[in-house]
Amino acid sequence: MDHTLFYKHEDGKITVLIVYVDNIILIGDDKQEMEDLKEKLEREFEIKDLGPMRYFLSMEVARNQKGISVSRRKYTLDLLKETGMMGCKPVDTPVDPNLKLTELQNSSPVDKGRYQRLVGRFIYLSHTRPDIAFVVSVVSQFVHTPYNEHMEAMYQILKYLKGAVGKGLHFAKNEARTIEAYTDADWAGLVNDRRSTSGYCTFVWGNLVTWRSKKQNVVARSNKEAEFKVVAQGICELLWLKLLLEEL
Repeated sequence: MDHTLFYKHEDGKITVLIVYVDNIILIGDDKQEMEDLKEKLEREFEIKDLGPMRYFLSMEVARNQKGISVSRRKYTLDLLKETGMMGCKPVDTPVDPNLKLTELQNSSPVDKGRYQRLVGRFIYLSHTRPDIAFVVSVVSQFVHTPYNEHMEAMYQILKYLKGAVGKGLHFAKNEARTIEAYTDADWAGLVNDRRSTSGYCTFVWGNLVTWRSKKQNVVARSNKEAEFKVVAQGICELLWLKLLLEEL
């Protein structure tokens, strides 16, 4: 179900190996199997055991009695410094609710390379910041011809991040063994082509685990049609999670 995840069940215990390029996470309750696996990896590759996970792919991981928190505080601060926005005034929302961006703007074009790099940074950050997923999906639609209004929307995101640099995800202990999904659609919200935007998020045992905001491929002829499309996407995500958990 996931090509980067490997696991082994033995005597009621489990060992899980997650790989991203040359970065590895090893978890489980079979300590002997984990030690054996590390020894095998050391014989084949030059590896370094960093101990309990505290930092992984710019994600800061903290544990306490209530659960596990994941954030990208340093990444966000570095982004603010690089863009010269450390001294900006924070705002409460990542996007102006009345803003309608279009491709044809009555203003000057901006540096396309800088705009594209900033969009890439936002996409990476949105992997732990679902609160910016929608606006990032919007500004990413103008990477080929960005204008001043598009860059102003980017600055709005940065101002929002300034007010919440340490915000991220929290995985709490929960007795409820449930898998849930919530969906919504912004019908015909895009001015240029009148396409709708799908949005969904899923929870496993009460914890947010996946989310997405994406422009729909075709024009929906009604609000109900747009909603049905995103419901189908949410169900597919739920089924994938269900199969993944069953496999483990």
